[in-house]
Amino acid sequence: MAVEKSTKKENKKTTKKKETAKKKVSKKETKVKTASKKTATVKSKEKKAVVKPTRYWEAVGRRKRAVARVRLFTRGDKEVIVNGKPIEEYFPTTVLQESVLAALKRMKSTERFRATVKVKGGGIYGQADAVRHGISRALTKFNPDFRKRLRKAGFLTRDPREKERRKPGLKKARKAPQWAKR
Repeated sequence: MAVEKSTKKENKKTTKKKETAKKKVSKKETKVKTASKKTATVKSKEKKAVVKPTRYWEAVGRRKRAVARVRLFTRGDKEVIVNGKPIEEYFPTTVLQESVLAALKRMKSTERFRATVKVKGGGIYGQADAVRHGISRALTKFNPDFRKRLRKAGFLTRDPREKERRKPGLKKARKAPQWAKR
């Protein structure tokens, strides 16, 4: 009786192994079938949609704590968009707008490019100078001959002046608390 029970268990084990082996084979077949279907669909998509990627020149400009990522496009409306807003809306004063567009005006390229800018950190003046620095760098990537004129105007030099850190025992970077004699 004990022999019969062990043979029944062995038979069950072997049948389970055979079933799992069949399942593995069937999974492989479906994978091949689905893979062939996928390749067929990929080929049909390639034929239908031939879209040229928009070409742009990207650069990063910095000033104080402000960082600006600038992209120059040759296609599209010839305008400057800063953080999703037109330049007139983001930089309200004409001084800031002139500062931002100075590099493009210097190269006589205001009507040649569309610029999209993402700027963060710092104040509004630092951001304007960071955008100008980024536009200047992007223009040199577009045409290396612009480099000499932009360098002479001082647009390619990163202004290294930043706020000095506060030291312990002082109120600000260098301002000390009032000194008392007694």
